[in-house]
Amino acid sequence: MENKEKESFSYTYSAGEREEIRAIRQKYAEPAHVEDKMAALRRLDASVGTKATVIALVLGVLGALVLGFGMSLIMTELGTWLGLSGLPALLVGVLIGAMGIISILLAYPAYNRILRKERERIAPEIIRLTDELMK
Repeated sequence: MENKEKESFSYTYSAGEREEIRAIRQKYAEPAHVEDKMAALRRLDASVGTKATVIALVLGVLGALVLGFGMSLIMTELGTWLGLSGLPALLVGVLIGAMGIISILLAYPAYNRILRKERERIAPEIIRLTDELMK
């Protein structure tokens, strides 16, 4: 009876299983490393243009789609399907197309304005990080 209490079962995992266990544990553990200053500087610099690019692309693409819808009203039977025909379809199509053109034209100035605002917002942090890195 005493031998049974002293006997124990031991199992060791293979290297592949240990690596999998480590990878799963790492997903749930607190991050051990802190982002270094150069990586933070690169991340901040890249983030400035991302927001401006996304908004400009959305404006441009939506403008192109609206322009295409206006052209479709003028050049196809879409106007008659919507209850417009002849001159009313032409006028509505031109107005919708003009709104699309305006949206397309506003994409680049919107990009520049957002880029300028984001640079102003991020500038103090960029300057602080560059000062620390240049020492």
